Amino acid sequence: MKSGMNSVTQSHFELLGGEAGIHRLVDRFYQLMDTAPEAARIRALHSPSLESANEKLFLFLTGWTGGPQLYAERYGHPRLRMRHLPFPIGERERDEWIWCMEGALAEHDLPDLNRDFLLDRFRALADHMRNLEG
Repeated sequence: MKSGMNSVTQSHFELLGGEAGIHRLVDRFYQLMDTAPEAARIRALHSPSLESANEKLFLFLTGWTGGPQLYAERYGHPRLRMRHLPFPIGERERDEWIWCMEGALAEHDLPDLNRDFLLDRFRALADHMRNLEG
């Protein structure tokens, strides 16, 4: 993911702080999902333990942001839409997922241009996961 990068042409993976930064982002994302009433429906779609989801999102985001392709190395092509089809995802679930990611990214030290770019890409990604009308 090269668009929206700063003038030193760092990848978003680097701008987010590498693996440690992606871990912080994903940990905060799932902390918000696990505790905030604003994320109750999306949380209910997950298993009681968020450990596996946390690990998979970390692996995916590492590669998605320009770092090593850890998810693909372990699980093959992400096939995100196919993997999410068993879960009812509509506008509300999408919006709750985005709310968690916006909150996690807001706490990350990141240039506004890069944060805005990532949020746009996350919104498009989350919208692509929808499999319910409305």
